[in-house]
Amino acid sequence: MRIAVLVSGSGTILDAMLGEGLPVELVLADRPCGGLGIAERAGIATELVQRDSYGPDFDRDRYSKQVADVLASRSIELVVMAGFGTVFSQPMHEVFGGRMLNTHPALLPRSPAGTPCVTRSPMG
Repeated sequence: MRIAVLVSGSGTILDAMLGEGLPVELVLADRPCGGLGIAERAGIATELVQRDSYGPDFDRDRYSKQVADVLASRSIELVVMAGFGTVFSQPMHEVFGGRMLNTHPALLPRSPAGTPCVTRSPMG
């Protein structure tokens, strides 16, 4: 399976994935970040598709299409969003719907990044 990991920060989730031996083919980031350095040190291909290049009002559809195109051009089969900071719109879901995992450490949209989230199971 050809896996791409999308990162925006320090890359701790990516590092853990690599430590478990997952076969990551590509690491894509929406901004310069530590995750790209982890990928480069591991010899993994990287792509930087900066979100700030998509206008002051951020053209989410155009950005989503560009990322989907980059991933499709690399024959990616599974996309893992490992703390990735950008929310995608329909163009990304049209190409990778059902093949994206989001490892965001909070329940969205109830608890956006930086907001502590505590959940309880039915068992208490």
